[in-house]
Amino acid sequence: MKKDLLYEGKGKKIFATDREDFLIAQFKDDLTAFDAAKKGFEKGKGALNCQISAQLFELLEKNGVPTHYVKKLSENEMLIKRAEMIPIEVVVRNIATGSLTKRLGIPDGTVLPFTLVEFYYKNDDLHDPIINDEHAMILELAQNEAELEELKRLGREVNAILKPFFDGRDLILVDFKLEFGKDRTGKIILADEISPDSCRFWDKNTGEKLDKDRFRQDLGNVKVAYEEVLKRVLQ
Repeated sequence: MKKDLLYEGKGKKIFATDREDFLIAQFKDDLTAFDAAKKGFEKGKGALNCQISAQLFELLEKNGVPTHYVKKLSENEMLIKRAEMIPIEVVVRNIATGSLTKRLGIPDGTVLPFTLVEFYYKNDDLHDPIINDEHAMILELAQNEAELEELKRLGREVNAILKPFFDGRDLILVDFKLEFGKDRTGKIILADEISPDSCRFWDKNTGEKLDKDRFRQDLGNVKVAYEEVLKRVLQ
């Protein structure tokens, strides 16, 4: 049973339930970019992200990746395990684009020689700055170096599962953002979402962008792109 609203972020609302260990995540139709400097609304986007995330969480669970996902409740709601969130965004990159090309001058579209994993401090006031392991320890974002290594390992494991999955559906998994939390036993589990809001997908044959870059770059047809990703995920 859905109870009080506990938290509202850019893409989701989190509600308490009548069971302490479980929450309800409600996906929103809002669109934001550039630290919410750009805002929009796309009716039905939340439901698409919820359905895509549910399918991918189920895929990852079947392949041994622990997640907060329990089950889908409606088109735009899922039941999730309560977790203490780790304030680190784990960004996994297969191809250079976006901020990586701006920071390091790597040409856009360059296939990286290995999977790159980056940490960002999840702090809106500081605009989510990139950090290294030592920064994370100084800020006490993790208890020890082993936790940071586990975040990297899980990020690469998720990539190893999702990259060939999408390749088989003619989608290139360019990069993606993951968030993790700790369940009541202290185990690190994958949380948040996996959707076109948090991933970059390029069509393998045309190079067409099928993710939130369509909103960031004013390309249009945002909902159509998300619908196409869901269609391919369900193949």
